[in-house]
Amino acid sequence: MKRRDFIKEMTIGSLLFHLNSSLFAQEKPPPDLALIQGDSPSQITKEAISSLGGIKRFISRGDVVVVKPNIGWDRTPKQAACTNPEIVRALVELCFEGGAKKVKVIDNPCNLARRTYARSGIAAAAKKAGAKVLFPNPHRLKKLPLKGEWLKEWEVYTDFVEADKIINAPIAKTHSLSRLTLGMKNWLGALGGNRNQLHQELDLVMIDLSAFFKPCLTLLDAYRILIRNGPQGGRLSDAKLYKTVAAGVDYVAVDAIGATFFDIKPQELRYLQLAHQKGFGEINLEKLNFAKRTI
Repeated sequence: MKRRDFIKEMTIGSLLFHLNSSLFAQEKPPPDLALIQGDSPSQITKEAISSLGGIKRFISRGDVVVVKPNIGWDRTPKQAACTNPEIVRALVELCFEGGAKKVKVIDNPCNLARRTYARSGIAAAAKKAGAKVLFPNPHRLKKLPLKGEWLKEWEVYTDFVEADKIINAPIAKTHSLSRLTLGMKNWLGALGGNRNQLHQELDLVMIDLSAFFKPCLTLLDAYRILIRNGPQGGRLSDAKLYKTVAAGVDYVAVDAIGATFFDIKPQELRYLQLAHQKGFGEINLEKLNFAKRTI
């Protein structure tokens, strides 16, 4: 082989090698779930999003984003009844880093909103990060067709349906009716009306609401979990320091791993069984690809 032909062959071979390597790297799927532990709520949140491919996988430039924490109760962060404020702040910061035009934080609490927003620390943390913090406004309610199997229509805060993207940011807690309140239960805070009526078929309601809102990402706050007297707790002894977040696109899978934080198998929760059977997500954890680390 002549020298110039040899160099030509080597050049083509090198280009093909790098091209194939690049394609292989691009084709490698992100993990199904990120499970991150550490001392800083904000840092484990950011590490979880990074592990899933980065915030730009979820947020595009110009998006209007709603971050939906649990701000349901007049409790401090150490009482573990509301989402950790540092986690909310980190999510808002990440959304802006991803190019979001506007980030809103809203919930419809069980206790008085002005008290829960303040005492939980979420209002101050979200505002510091640049979010627009919204109290539930009855003028922003609209009865919408939810098209669920059980829940056909209900009053929904229009901020959720007008957003380009929704990030669900629940906290992991016990619950007197559904055993646990994780991501799928968190959607009741996007509704108005007499929500007590929904408790008669709470498992089916959670499935219908999750399918309707379709979050682009669910990040479960398990920095402190409420292990008894949920969903509002009250005593510091009701909470357990767990220093963990779980995140993923599959909201059923996020709730499934969240159940294990309480030594409950996902298959023991009716709503997770039904959601899996209906094809909304995976509850068999051995089938999922995890990114696990401690930072």
